[in-house]
Amino acid sequence: MSHITLKNITKRYGAITALNDVSFEVKDAEFFVLLGPTGAGKTTALRVIAGLAKPEAGSVAFDDQSVDLLPPADRDVAFVFQQYSLYPTMTVYDNLAFPLRSPMRKMPEPELKRRVEEAAEVLRISHLLQRKTAKLSGGEMQRVSIGRAIVRQPRAYLMDEPLSNLDAKLREALRVELSHLQRTQGSTTLFVTHDQIEALTMADRIGVLNRGAIVQVGTPEDIYDRPATTFVAQLVGSPKINLLKARTENGTMILDGSDVHLPSCEICSDPQSLPGQFILGIRPEDVRPDPTGLFAGEIALTEPLGVETLVHIKIGEQTVVSTVPGISAHRRGDNVKFGIVRERLHFFDGTTGARFQA
Repeated sequence: MSHITLKNITKRYGAITALNDVSFEVKDAEFFVLLGPTGAGKTTALRVIAGLAKPEAGSVAFDDQSVDLLPPADRDVAFVFQQYSLYPTMTVYDNLAFPLRSPMRKMPEPELKRRVEEAAEVLRISHLLQRKTAKLSGGEMQRVSIGRAIVRQPRAYLMDEPLSNLDAKLREALRVELSHLQRTQGSTTLFVTHDQIEALTMADRIGVLNRGAIVQVGTPEDIYDRPATTFVAQLVGSPKINLLKARTENGTMILDGSDVHLPSCEICSDPQSLPGQFILGIRPEDVRPDPTGLFAGEIALTEPLGVETLVHIKIGEQTVVSTVPGISAHRRGDNVKFGIVRERLHFFDGTTGARFQA
């Protein structure tokens, strides 16, 4: 497997800059997830690595050796697309064997058969080998698509939202299988998604991409617990983080338009580090309804989800969302007291959205 490095990559399509001075690395045997909304430049990054798109500036290296001049066929990476791209008139066996039968490989049939059968066993599609792919379900077709990449044993896997067309339960099952497969094979994998759950559950590290620029790179814990910007904070976490306008007055932090006041000395190591106006971030799990809580509000909405209930609490002109385990007895219009886990608060610049240490 390979260590992949992108350095100062810029890629434009006409007047649109898809990637703007992007740099990051995927370590050998790492599961790296590139996370971002539609149009962020995620697929373009994969295409540049695979050699399918030529950047205007920057370089790509495998194991510290530049591959900028190598054509796609010589880069030895396997690309798994969002669309299955299978041959519907062929059997599963022939679809899996197809990349091994290219004139460049000329693989002996016994070795080809061994690789196909091993990949089929890993992906639990051995019983489908003689079936035409046109007769498969969506999940089965995606397994075949992944299997066609596995049989090649490439230097790296590039996966472009391979689970996005599947239903929720199947997506969850394949998520677990892909993670297990990557860890048992020790494969270098760059996985692109807009789904923050996929990113948090599968990645060794996450690179957050927005409007063609890398915003933050870190472990799932880093991204969730220490988001670099309000964009990252909102992108990761479900339900979304509460972002509230706040200010400081005479050593007290006040949520604008509310009666929620917190002594600054209790929430930061240096009260002077808090600017006059800022954005306060509070994860919903850190807003906890409690009869002995110091703060009060009115319930504006409840959303029962089975395993938890989202409780929307109106505090003056702003609203905070809290997660309550199970089905909550709270009802719209009820008055409720709540507490805030103060050591888990997040502070962001009100103008730039950048995180600052408080």
